[in-house]
This record gives sequence, structure tokens and C-alpha cells, in this order.
Amino acid sequence: MQKSVRYNEGHALYLALLARKEGTKRGYLSKKTAETNRWHEKWFALYQNVLFYFEGEQSARPAGMYMLEGCNCERVPAPKGCAAGSAKDAALDKQHYFTVLFGHEGQKPLELRCEDEADGEEWVEAIHQASYSDILIEREVLMQKYIHLVQIVETEKIAANQLRHQLEDQDTEIERLKSEIVALNKTKEKMRPYQGNQEDEDPDIKKIKKVQSFMRGWLCRRKWKTIVQDYICSPHAESMRKRNQIVFNMVEAESEYVHQLYVLVNCFLRPLRMAASSKKPPISHDDVSSIFLNSETIMFLHEIFHQGLKARIANWPTLILADLFDILLPMLNIYQEFVRNHQYSLQVLANCKQNRDFDKLLKQYEANPACEGRMLETFLTYPMFQIPRYIITLHELLAHTPHEHVERKSLEFAKSKLEELSRVMHDEVSDTENIRKNLAIERTIVEGCDILLDTSQTFIRQGSLIQVPSVERGKLSKVRLGSLSLKKEGERQCFLFTKHFLICTRSSGGKLHLLKTGGVLSLIECTLIEETDAS
Repeated sequence: MQKSVRYNEGHALYLALLARKEGTKRGYLSKKTAETNRWHEKWFALYQNVLFYFEGEQSARPAGMYMLEGCNCERVPAPKGCAAGSAKDAALDKQHYFTVLFGHEGQKPLELRCEDEADGEEWVEAIHQASYSDILIEREVLMQKYIHLVQIVETEKIAANQLRHQLEDQDTEIERLKSEIVALNKTKEKMRPYQGNQEDEDPDIKKIKKVQSFMRGWLCRRKWKTIVQDYICSPHAESMRKRNQIVFNMVEAESEYVHQLYVLVNCFLRPLRMAASSKKPPISHDDVSSIFLNSETIMFLHEIFHQGLKARIANWPTLILADLFDILLPMLNIYQEFVRNHQYSLQVLANCKQNRDFDKLLKQYEANPACEGRMLETFLTYPMFQIPRYIITLHELLAHTPHEHVERKSLEFAKSKLEELSRVMHDEVSDTENIRKNLAIERTIVEGCDILLDTSQTFIRQGSLIQVPSVERGKLSKVRLGSLSLKKEGERQCFLFTKHFLICTRSSGGKLHLLKTGGVLSLIECTLIEETDAS
């Protein structure tokens, strides 16, 4: 429900000043007056979702203003009176007309025209986008990005502090090396006379030393080559190769997932949100929100995570991923709402498909080449498997990460947090589905059933049973199901729950009615006796 807007003359003048300076769209348009049906040229300025018009471009005060929230703007043909043969009518025929339809009852539409077709298209597009609700959505997206950037800044501060300590340690090491260099220079000065004698050595001795130097270099290179080959064939190197391959596959899978979310948002969510704002909407805004939930926020989150993964791949072979998961984990709680209401969103979508206009529009969206023949239900299912996919990837990554690896503990912590989140979501989905199942059964019973409103009542099974006539059998027949006056067998629709057993009859119209006597049995007070004698 929209809130009312209060403003006074001071607010209006201030907004008019902003519109004149910073308006989204400004320029001259002809406006048709409702009283005289005459056209008058005014200078218009659009600021956010408010349209001002002035007597001229230099006018300080606005002549009027329109609130555009919830309105619809569309092009219209030239009026029929402009088809005459005079020069004035020919000039009017070249004008480009468009109308602003307001969502408020009793408010007449605003008829405008301009001389340039491109200018008219820009005005229509600008008025379409003049929505405060879109600004709120953009603000929410920017707030998510801001929170992420604040976390990045904090991480960078910690890294800068560690780097500062490293630089201080390196300065100390440089000073120590300088002192050693000074000591070596002094030693070199003392040995200069001996070096002078070496220059007078025999040429054969020099050749021998040269050959010895060459052999030492060859032996050193051969030894290094053997060490490298041994490492390449070692289990540790093989494990590192598999680990890198898992990371590369993870980046590819994340890229594909981001693309799927992009198609879901841009090919289905945003077009349907626009359709819900049309003059004859095939779907309501509430149904759009129920079907797509927070999928747009999930897309922005994974776009940021994907960019971080690609940046780490650029620094290969150094692949450190644990800090990315540290940033991602606190934000994955948004999946709880999506998973909890996923079954309900599919049910809402199925109900909306009963509308022929919506079904036709949805098939048109699904025919988009970007969908590759996949239906909307397929795209809505992809986020359901993302958390388990992360758990499997981290499990494989840990299998090929040595215990002494620098990010072993961080990856184990991320895996444990994801498993805990998965368990919580599974429990919530089970409880939600049980409640919906109980409510669905309660709605099928004409008289209703209050015990099904108990959230601890868990559904077990349902089916048809034959109720036999009540026959006294010694002392065993102390509790009878249904009416005590039952004379013949009858088919009953039965529902078994953890605490109660419901017995219903089905009328000729297919409706269910609880038995007046014994229709609701408490299992705590019942005793089940199995009679093996069929006679």
C-alpha cells in the first residue's frame, strides 16, 4: 500500500529549482488544456517522479506539477482534426503526440506533443522510468554492494597492516645486510695483494680452473633437473594439479550459474515486473514477488563473488580462496528465504499459468534464445542446488589440500558453516511443507478441523479404508470407529497424523465431511488391535 505524500509550497519550489538544474529531461512541449482543448507551449522539467512545467525556460516559479508514480506513458496518433489540407494543419500533422495516463481515479490524462520524433521517444522513456519504487530497488542493490565494499576495505586494512610490519622487518634485515657488506669490503681490501698475485698465474692453471667451473655448473644444472623431475612425478605435485583443476572447474561453474541468474532476472523478472505495471496487467506485483522472491539480490551477490574468483585466477599459480568464502558466508543467509518458499513460488506460478494472457506472455519470454529452450521453472530451481554444490566442491578441494596448507583450516571452517546452513534450510523446508500440507487438508474438509492448525501435528499418510459394521466380540469391542449404528460396510477417506486419526466421508459432490461421531480420534487414547481372523 502506497503511503501518502505531504509537501508544501516551499518543498515544491525547491524541487522545481532542482528540476531546472538537474532534471532527467528538460525542454519545450505543447500541453493540451482540459478546459478549452487548446494547445499551449510550456517548458517542462522532469525530476525523479515529479513533472514540472513553466511558462518559459527563464521562469522562476512553476506553473504546475504532476506526480508520475504509478502512471503509464504511451505514444498516440495525431488527432483526426489535423488531417485537413491547410498549411497549419499540415504542420500540426508533423507533430508527435503522447499521453500520460495516471493511476488515480478521476484524474484526466495529460496530453503532450513535440516536433521532433526522437525527442518524443526520449520523453516517453524518461516518464516510464520515473518511479520511486525503482529508486528504492536500486538503493537496496547499492546498499548490498556498499556492505561488500566495506568488508573488502576492512580486509585490505588488515593486509596493509601486515604489509607494514613486513616492511619494518625488511628494513631491519637491510640494515643487517649493509653491515655485512661493509665487513666484506674491509676483508676484500685486505686480500687485494693476494689477488694481484693470482693475476700472474700460469695460463694452463687458468684453463684448468675454467674447465672445473664449467663442470661444476653442469653438475649443478643436472642435479636441479633431477629434483624438478622428481617433484613433478611426486604425489604432492599430482595433488596440487588436481586441486588447481577443481578451482578452474569451480570458476567455470560459477560463471555458468551467474549467467543462469542473469537470464532469470533479465528475461523473466524485470519484463514481468514491467507487465505488472501495465494498464491491463496479466500478473500482479505480489505474484511476481512470490514467484521470484530475492533472486535479483542473489544474482548481485554471485556477480561480486565471481569477479573475486576471476581476480584470483589472474594471480595463478598462487590460488588463495579461503578469504573469498569468508566474505561470502555471512551473505548466504539470503538463500534461506528462497529455499523456504520455493515450493510456494512454483505453486503461485502454476496458478498464474491458468491466465491465458500470462501463459502466452510467459511462452514468449521462454522463446528467447538466451533461455536455450528451458522453462521458467528450470531457472527457479537452479539456486536450490547452489549451497550443496559449494559443499561438494569444498569437500573435493580439501581432499587434495595438504594438512599443512596455509588455507586448510579456513576451507574446513567454510565447509562446516555451509553444511550447518544446509541443515537449517532443510529443516525449515520440511516444517514449511508440513504446515502447507496440513492447511491444504484442512481446506478440503467442509467443517474444517482445528487440530490441523497445530504446527506440531505432522502428516504421515492418507488413503481410503473400508469401515466395517460394529460387532460386539466379547470384551474387545470397547471402542468403535464412527457411528455406533453402522449397519453395513462403507468407504472412508482417512488421514493419519502423529497425534490424531481423521475419518471423513465423501459426498456425491466430492466434498469431505468429518464423521459426527468418532471423526477425530486421538492416538494417545487409542489401542490398535490387529484381528487375524478375517471371518
